[in-house]
Amino acid sequence: MTAMSPEKGERLAKVLARAGICSRREAEKLIEAGRVTVDGATSKSPAINVTPEQKIAVDGAPIPEAARPRLWCYHKPKGLVTTHKDPEGRPTVFQHLPADLPRVISIGRLDLNSEGLLLLTNDGAVSRHLELPATGWLRRYRVRVHGRPEPAKLAALAKGISVDGIAYGPITAALETQKASNAWLVVSLREGKNREIRKVLEHIGLPVSRLIRTAYGPFQLGNLEPGQVREVPRKVLADQLGPRFGGGKA
Repeated sequence: MTAMSPEKGERLAKVLARAGICSRREAEKLIEAGRVTVDGATSKSPAINVTPEQKIAVDGAPIPEAARPRLWCYHKPKGLVTTHKDPEGRPTVFQHLPADLPRVISIGRLDLNSEGLLLLTNDGAVSRHLELPATGWLRRYRVRVHGRPEPAKLAALAKGISVDGIAYGPITAALETQKASNAWLVVSLREGKNREIRKVLEHIGLPVSRLIRTAYGPFQLGNLEPGQVREVPRKVLADQLGPRFGGGKA
């Protein structure tokens, strides 16, 4: 048997991601750093294909057998960063998850001061699939702003807007309630860039004081309390993402 299989099997980075080692992008970095071996030979190319019969190790440790893809809804509290390691030493989402969860990665991010629904998965392929612009799932938010929103300015966001030279896609924003100088908006978008809602609303004179994600595609925050986690049932996962993401070993 040769150590590398150029035509059959799956990409090495994808196999590492599906084994729950890390995201596919992080797996590519591990491979390029020479930390991954296939049948005892170091591989520095994420582009090679491997088969289930081949022995793969990271830093000398065999990778675990891939578990079935799983997905969780997590109510991210304010004050946590969505990263495994923060260079500034701030508390992270992954430090505050229940101890009985397997190693998970996030699907997208919520910034330090944002709250609400964050999807977590044990499978890098699921994360990559849901983050792709082509997936196009609607993300919904409740946003508290300071000021009195002008209906015409909110409606104009549906056409897209440029802020400081960055073009943002269509955003749907509607007034929910107005109390004194503060208002709650319901905001929806399909492809969010870094701090997009905050930057766009501040640009039209509505600085954001609170931002809560309530839905990511068909998955809802519902009645989850801050810090709580709820697993998406296997059948729902297969129905929403397709059978290739709802099967596998239990």
